[in-house]
Amino acid sequence: MTLNFWDSEAWGLINLTGVLLVSLLLANLIKKSVGFLRRSLIPTSVLGGLMLLIVAVLYEKLGDGSSIFDTAFFGGGGTAELEVLTYHCLALGFIAVTFKPSGRALTRKRSSEVFNTGVTTVSGYLIQGILGMAITLVAANFITGLLPAAGVLLPFGYGQGTGQALNWGSVYENDYGFTGGRSFGLTVAALGFLSASIGGVIHLNILRHRRKIKAADEEDENKALLYQEVASADEIPVGGSMDKLTVQIALVAGVYVICGVLMKLLGGLAEGLKSTIYGFNFLFGVLMATLIKFLNNLLRKKGVIKKQYISGFLMARISGFFFDLMIVAGIAAIKISVLKDYWPVIIIMGLVGAFATYFYIRFICRKMFPEYSEEQFLVMYGMLTGTASTGMILLREIDPAFDTPAAENLVYQNLPAIVFGFPMMLLASLAPKSPMLTFFILIGFFAVMNGILLASYFIGKKHAEKNTEEKAEE
Repeated sequence: MTLNFWDSEAWGLINLTGVLLVSLLLANLIKKSVGFLRRSLIPTSVLGGLMLLIVAVLYEKLGDGSSIFDTAFFGGGGTAELEVLTYHCLALGFIAVTFKPSGRALTRKRSSEVFNTGVTTVSGYLIQGILGMAITLVAANFITGLLPAAGVLLPFGYGQGTGQALNWGSVYENDYGFTGGRSFGLTVAALGFLSASIGGVIHLNILRHRRKIKAADEEDENKALLYQEVASADEIPVGGSMDKLTVQIALVAGVYVICGVLMKLLGGLAEGLKSTIYGFNFLFGVLMATLIKFLNNLLRKKGVIKKQYISGFLMARISGFFFDLMIVAGIAAIKISVLKDYWPVIIIMGLVGAFATYFYIRFICRKMFPEYSEEQFLVMYGMLTGTASTGMILLREIDPAFDTPAAENLVYQNLPAIVFGFPMMLLASLAPKSPMLTFFILIGFFAVMNGILLASYFIGKKHAEKNTEEKAEE
């Protein structure tokens, strides 16, 4: 088949990506111009996605019932492309985040706090999964077509964001006949962002009312940006024979291509696990990027590589781009029409997930992080209902210069969170087959995670008392 440059197929993906990015610009303009939106802390990407979703719903209602993204302007298959973009942007964003330098070394006390942050993150996933499954196990008896295991999508939508919600929603739809599974997961993720924004604003206003914090003004926020190191002295030049940004994108893309080959090989060896393997595309990306980063650092120490090719600043910008694109594409891909029977369940899950996450994380942060409990709570609540970026947005309202360790905890906690959270991801593939068994395993796993936190709490308390006694003797 010969493809002409004027054919819609040649322009569909370009037009789709362009509309997504322009929606981000419009959303940013609207947010800056409208007072209550500016104060709401709702991410611009979420606002842009909601705008496109409203346009898509109106087009479907007023037109012939088809999706606006499936018109010739978008190549005839824009809805599928939105899902593909969401899927790939998740892994590409995680790869870029993994490439960022780790920062300064951790002390024993700080290592304990990072470990506790990772365990708390997994515990947050678990309480969301338990409550989500409890709701859908009951609701499946009354709503035709609802998968009893659909509640597992609550921690993927809230705790891990749009990409993972789409991944597992697709698996449940394709492999287990859960009609509307993709849109179900994406809608839960969208509610998570709203929960982060609304809940975060309410909490910040309570703190201000009690005069516990002062609002961070724009001057403070701009000043905070100066603390970021844009480039170190040993990095490659910005405009050499190969542009510095091109190098970063090539590293991210190269790692993802290797991951694609690896997943294809594993999928061929274990045909029955293909959906699960491809659902972990982001995890393969993190592991491969970690390996490449380790090799780069090793070769740098041995003097084989003279310059630093990885730019932490540019990798942060690249990850931000992919996550913004992922969120706006994911929300725009929601099909409202296929959710008509599920709305009561989705709303109940969203509310229960928001309140349970709020009060559980609030309690844990007061006990485990007493020196900066408010900062730790905001960054964790934002992350466990939206993304890490949402958590950072909330944190900067009370800690614009990142003086507390809360931001650092969020960065370092990924390793313990992945180690402890990996079994839960495997449970997602068990849930449709044995929902009740999965439900009870989640409860047991939650008890174990909180047992670890309790032990860490008493060990930390004992060390603190010992240090106090030693200082008193001196």
